[in-house]
Amino acid sequence: MSLRNVTVTLPEELLTQARHLAVDEGLSLSKFLAMLVEERVRASVRYQAARERQLKTMRKGFDLGTGGRATWTRDELHER
Repeated sequence: MSLRNVTVTLPEELLTQARHLAVDEGLSLSKFLAMLVEERVRASVRYQAARERQLKTMRKGFDLGTGGRATWTRDELHER
């Protein structure tokens, strides 16, 4: 994978805090930010894959043993 440089503009206080977090983890600020972005992108990719799986399952539906026919009425289901 080839690497590219980017310019990021952050508020001074946020930059200072990010530097401290990076140092605490033994990383450069650049590596720290790269890891955060990578983590977020991977989470988004996993979410989209899970979403697609669920939508496919919903479109297919489930066999509930009714043969696609309801043998009851709404009133029967809501009898008190």
